[in-house]
Amino acid sequence: MTNMKRRTLLKGSFAGATMAIAAGAGLLKPSRVLAAWPEKAFKAEKVDGFLQNIYGNTSLEASDDIQIQVPEIAENGAVVPVTVTTGMANVQSIGIAVVNNTNPLAAVFHMSDNTDGYVSTRLKMAGTSDVLATVKVGDETFFARKEVKVTIGGCGG
Repeated sequence: MTNMKRRTLLKGSFAGATMAIAAGAGLLKPSRVLAAWPEKAFKAEKVDGFLQNIYGNTSLEASDDIQIQVPEIAENGAVVPVTVTTGMANVQSIGIAVVNNTNPLAAVFHMSDNTDGYVSTRLKMAGTSDVLATVKVGDETFFARKEVKVTIGGCGG
């Protein structure tokens, strides 16, 4: 019994020491990370709210150059895989939203220069909804959408 307690103590001490070393070395800067988090955008209850907070406006232009890969029917709304790709050049950011969720914005990815327009993640969907992908290039913001039906218990529909 004492061996288990000692092992737990050592594991906890090692994890704490590792975090302290990383923070001391300047590798972890929580204040910088949290300062960049767009809290208002993620707490917005409407699509226009997050668009205004992320892009500074609510005007979007539809684009066939944005592809959304997401299942047409999701049996489990808690884990819905989505991939957004675009062939547009100089993509600055890609955003993903679930229009009918209480807080629509699911993710925003800020892209580095010379990066392919590709992101993949998993969404949590409260129910059947459009998935909206936004792509910012220069001063313009483009979008594409695709409906996903979320079933309860996989019964379809």
